Parts: sequence; C-alpha cells; structure tokens
Amino acid sequence: MLSLKSKYRTHTCGELNISNVGETVTLSGWVHRKRDHGSLLFVDLRDNYGITQCVFDGGDEVVEKIRPESVVKITGKVVARDAEAINEKLPTGHIEIQVQNLEVLTNAETLPFQVFGDDDTSEELRYKYRFLDLRRERLHYNILMRNKMMKWLRDKMWNLGFSEFQTPLLTADSPEGARSFLVPSRLHHGKFYALPQAPQMFKQLLQVSGFDRYFQIAPCFRDEDLRADRLLEFYQLDMEMSFVDLPEIQAVGEAIMPEMVKTFAPDANVYPDIPHISYDDAMLKYGCDKPDLRNPILISDVTEIFRGSEFGIFANAIENSAVVRAVPAPNSADKPRSWFDKLGEYATRELGLGGLAYIVFADEPKGPVAKKLDAERIAKLKEIAGDNSSLFFVCDNVDVAAKAAGKLRNKFGADLGLVKERDFAFCWVDNFPFFEPDEERGGAPAFTHNPFSYPIVDSVEELDTRDPFTIKAAQFDMVLNGIEICSGGLRNYNPEVMKKCFEIAGYPIEAVEKNFSGLYTSFQYGAPPHGGCAFGIERVVSEILGIGESLREIVAFPANQRGQDLLMGSPNEVTEQQLRDVHIQVRKKN
Repeated sequence: MLSLKSKYRTHTCGELNISNVGETVTLSGWVHRKRDHGSLLFVDLRDNYGITQCVFDGGDEVVEKIRPESVVKITGKVVARDAEAINEKLPTGHIEIQVQNLEVLTNAETLPFQVFGDDDTSEELRYKYRFLDLRRERLHYNILMRNKMMKWLRDKMWNLGFSEFQTPLLTADSPEGARSFLVPSRLHHGKFYALPQAPQMFKQLLQVSGFDRYFQIAPCFRDEDLRADRLLEFYQLDMEMSFVDLPEIQAVGEAIMPEMVKTFAPDANVYPDIPHISYDDAMLKYGCDKPDLRNPILISDVTEIFRGSEFGIFANAIENSAVVRAVPAPNSADKPRSWFDKLGEYATRELGLGGLAYIVFADEPKGPVAKKLDAERIAKLKEIAGDNSSLFFVCDNVDVAAKAAGKLRNKFGADLGLVKERDFAFCWVDNFPFFEPDEERGGAPAFTHNPFSYPIVDSVEELDTRDPFTIKAAQFDMVLNGIEICSGGLRNYNPEVMKKCFEIAGYPIEAVEKNFSGLYTSFQYGAPPHGGCAFGIERVVSEILGIGESLREIVAFPANQRGQDLLMGSPNEVTEQQLRDVHIQVRKKN
C-alpha cells in the first residue's frame, strides 16, 4: 500500500493511539465540531479514516472563527487523555493533540445542514449538497463498506476461476421487459444507441466465443418508474458459465453469498440451509415469489374445507372458481378486539378486500366463521392455526388471494415479532412459468421472466403440443429475507428452440433475427449449453448493512425519486445546436 504521508500529514485522523504519546505529528482534515470550554477549545478533526481530538488554548481568535467543515492542517504533540476524558468509542479516544501550529487550508461557508450528528434534513437538500451529505458518518461508512464488498466479490470471482470482462455501454435496443435509455447517434441520422438494461446478450456471446467462465461488475440502466428499492442505474455481479446445469450455477451463489454476509456482518445469524422452493409452492405457502423465510408462518389452501359449508359467502364464491387461503397468527388469541378490528380496516384499505374473516382458537373456537362450521371442519382448521392462535381467511381468485395472503403473512411476521432483524435466510425459487397471459393481447402468451431462458421440455416438438402456460423455465431467483437478490438460469442456445419460443410469444422469426441478430447468428456456428445469473449489488449491500429498501443510502450520487440529480442538475436542457447535431427536434408537451 502506498504511504499516506505527505507535507499535509504524518498520520491520518484514525491512526494515533497511546503508543504515539510524546510524538510531534501533523494532521489534516475537516473541522468536525468545536467545543469551547473557556480556557481550552476542543476541535474534533476528521478525515476519511477517523476523528482525532485537538486541543487549543482558549482565546485563539483564528480557531474561534473557523466554521465547521473548514479544512485545516495542524501540528502538535500527542498526549494521553485524562482517565475521565477517555472516549472508548473512538480508536483515537485515549489520546489528543496539543496543537502548536494551525494552518487554514480552505474556509467553509455556513452549512445548509449539519454534518455532525443526524439532524432531520430533507432528501432534496441532502441530494443538492450530496458532497456534504457524504461526509456524514453513517453514509460515509456505507459507501466505504460498499467499496470493500465489491473488492471482496471481485477477488472471490477470480479465485473461483472466472475471467473478468467489460461489455459495451452503447448498444442496440432490445425488448427485455423494461424501458431502455436511448442515446441519439450524431453520425447515423435517425438512429439510436441504447444503454444496456443488462449485459445479457454480450455475456452469452462470450460463451459462444469459448471463454467458459465470465464475470463483470456491470452497470445497468432501466428507464422505469422509481421506488425506494429501484434505481435508474445500478450495478450487478454478472456471471455466465459454459457446459453447466442449474446446480453448477447455483453452487456459485451458495459459495459467495452466505460467506459474504458472515464476512461483513459478523453479528448475523445465517441460516445454514438454502432450500429450493418451486414458484407454485412459493405462491401458495408464502403468497409471493420472494418469500422471507425468517417468518415461520405458512399459508394454507383451505378451499375444500369451506366447500359446501354453512359459511355461505365462501361456499358460494368457491362455486364461482374462488379459492380460500388461511393465514395463521400465532399466539394472538388473547389480543383485544381492537387488534382484530384494525386488521379488518387494513384488509379493506391496503389489500382491497371486502373484509377479513377469522377464527380465534382459545378455550373454544370464537368468531362468526366458527359458528357456521361443523366440528370436523373446525378441527382441520385448528391443526393449521395451532393453540392460542387466530386463523385469518382470504377468499378471492387465485392471484388476488395469494397476494393478499402474502401481505397479511408479512404483516403478522412484523407485528408479532416473529422476524429477527439480524437473521439471514436464503432460498432458491425455481420452476417459474415460461409464459403468462398478456391481457393487452387478449390473453395470448407472453414471456413471464427472461426470454433467453431454456424451456423445460424434452423436445422442440413438445412446444407445439403443450399448453404454453404449463411450460416451466429453467430459471431461478435467489431470495434473501424476502428480497430478490439474484436472477438466472439456463440459456436458450438452440436456434430451433429459440425460434419456437419467440413464435409462441408472438414474435415472428424476422423479429428474432432483427432484434437479436448478433446472438441468433452466433448460435448458427456452434453454441455450448450455458447459463448464468446476476446479483444486485445495491440490494445485497443494503441488506447486509441493515438499511432496508432505501438503496440510495449506499449509492454515492443517486438520483432522487423523480430521476433527477439535484447536485449536477440533470436531466437538463441542451442547446438547439446540440439537438441539431444529433438530428433531434423536441416536441412541445401536450
């Protein structure tokens, strides 16, 4: 490592300790905060590496006038703090600097918000002055930890035998499920580049080129509506492998992710097993395809228990193709009536349901539902709920019932304290449907997930005879604590199979050859069976650091939720000449 010593410093602000007592040192950094004790004036000096307390004689006018966040250079003697002044929270907390000389390198203006501490600053102000925001302890720590994790991932991939590649950022637009950012071409009138949503086709082309094991920490761009867990530009650990089946690809994820969590979250409890859950089971038991396995609650299908029962609302709905899902709330039988009433309001307001039926299993089954069911049906439901618990019911079509039950499950997990924050539970969700009905095309088949995946069929001919909605894809997601952190699978490397799959989804062969010309052409010249996956860097890092869904807290310069960079002022207007250069005319917005 290169020395950090220069004319500005002999040490960093996080380096000095009791072994340096008696030395004369030079430090440079930002004035973190000042404390005036009359005869003495204390300045906490901060740099990238830590904080050191510096002591000045009181009455020093230069020091008194220095504003917070000014950059200074100090020279002084390291002394031991008095016992009562030791700060065990700081690595430098046993010493301080008796300042002999001060040089102000740059003065700071009055700050728009405090860097010291965590005052309640608006997001707009934070992003406008992001360079100040990044000086704050928590955010600075997040960015440095992200840096360390990315280096760790890169080293890990090299150690696993992967080669690192960089793929183009200016490429052709292709239909991959999201909206692309377009870049007009100056040299080619009326034509556009696209920023990559993912390096999907390039990494497959590298396999066709014989490189066998590829990885890249790849920038990706998607012009989508923004949420806390979605960014316009993001990074993913992208990988692809030749001559593999699904288990070999997933083995890479299992070799990386649990170890990464243990390395950077030593307080974490990482579940030892990584179970495989089919998409159908996930939707049934967890109500979503991103199950949080820290939550022990399982959803049950109780349609047959209610079929033909005296509880007419459900019995009649079942005859009209509705299903009934049951969600247990463990150890909730002693909850007050107001708790159940609030859940009913939640179901109406947040889940869009007409209400929320339930049974309370205390000494005797209680509730309106219990009065309409015979003893045999009650007994079956009690087996699902358990003693001293409640069982809540959602009755609707399959999709609505699954999603509503899933949200109810998550709410119970949080409200009843069933989910431990520093637990980490991984799982694989696989066997996704290859096709789903496209309502805009009258229910015709459309790709559910990734059009480049391989269908799980025995032959091309089977694609002609099978109901397309029963065909599964050789693809998977890796889920961590209810968050999808990875998506991948086997690729469709067979030209005949590719043509047939796109034909089912409504793309004629001409469209395939046009939109995927490079990849499709390469498959005519000997393509190996291959597959891969990609891990979302921001999602993994934020989960390890315990930040939750706010991915902007681990990005140095994020756009806000309207897709604006308030610091640099983008997107911005350009001159008429710049528009002419790329053959663009801006229409007035209606």
